[in-house]
Amino acid sequence: MLGRGEGGHWQRKILGVVTIQDVAKAAGVSPMTVSNVINGHRHVKESTRAKVLATMSDLGYRVNLAARNLRTGRTDTIGLAVPEVDRPYWGQLGVAIIAAAERHGLRVVIEQTGRRRDEELNALTMSRNRMYDGLILSTVGLGPADGPLLEVDYPVVILGERIFDGPIDHVAMPNVEAASAATRHLIERGCRRIAIVEGSMTGDVDVSSLRLEGYRRALEAAQIPFSPDLVVNLDLLSMRGGADAVRELVARGVEFDGVFCVTDTAAIGALRGLADLGVDVPGRVKVIGFDNVAETAFTVPSLSSVDPDLEAMAEQGGRSAGPQDLGGRTGRRARGVCRALFDCRPRIHRCLTCGQDAGPPTAVDRSRRLPTRRSRTSGPATGWSRSPRTA
Repeated sequence: MLGRGEGGHWQRKILGVVTIQDVAKAAGVSPMTVSNVINGHRHVKESTRAKVLATMSDLGYRVNLAARNLRTGRTDTIGLAVPEVDRPYWGQLGVAIIAAAERHGLRVVIEQTGRRRDEELNALTMSRNRMYDGLILSTVGLGPADGPLLEVDYPVVILGERIFDGPIDHVAMPNVEAASAATRHLIERGCRRIAIVEGSMTGDVDVSSLRLEGYRRALEAAQIPFSPDLVVNLDLLSMRGGADAVRELVARGVEFDGVFCVTDTAAIGALRGLADLGVDVPGRVKVIGFDNVAETAFTVPSLSSVDPDLEAMAEQGGRSAGPQDLGGRTGRRARGVCRALFDCRPRIHRCLTCGQDAGPPTAVDRSRRLPTRRSRTSGPATGWSRSPRTA
């Protein structure tokens, strides 16, 4: 029941759901006019729009999103499924994707898959059930053999290194080239015994395998022999793992004057491990990471890192996963469209853990336009000579 309250405003006298018809009656307009106001149609007069909005506020009207989604076939929401939400890289990527989605009038729901295949498939199911208009999915558990499961009638954008056959949009970075540039960056600063801290080798194409390939290419180009004893594999690329990695190298008596960690999370841990060992960075050992997470600016010294250009990745992913990529208003996607979006532009941020920039940015592949930032400290690498008994 509707009635007049204080000031002559319409308001509901008993509990119940306020409908468009209720708003139309109270505002003295047609239900179609109320619907046009709700949907933001421009042809509604401003005075009428203001009256309808005021009436909606007085009555406590709330848009029935479920009904609107059913009618339009759209939710204006995209899903983002990532392995871990508590890692700096995924947090920063999520913020970038949310910002990119907002520019396209979309909202983002974030899910954590825990690197599990079943949870990645559950994220796909959410989109299939029309909870999202599209999905941005970082695949860790799913492999190339699962490609047919990704051929669906709504937009799916894959993030990461694994390539799937078929009409599947994919946003990735040039991992091999960027890792090669990071290793070359250390070589040009005098390092000859460069350790690499990476994840476990499973035989699949992933961050570690691709960045190891880039590391080896840089060594080969500099005519530096690859030494397996300089490779440390971690079950989990964590800060603790990075610290344990450098301690392991010292405990094994391995000499090293540089460390390339395939993620910044591991590199931050490596800095702590070297500090605990009393090793001067960058004087005795130079360190570089990958991802340029915000925390790297606050380590002591600040961590040199490869910046993968998350904003570009987010813009491409959000644009491809949104409803503007849908075929018409039905939610059906045009088949046979496959985009390999590899045009993200990583660059090396030269901070304090690699020593002074002694020359032009030759560590970076200029053909890919990977600019560098000049560092503020000096100190050539002197090599590793610490006895494992002092670890």
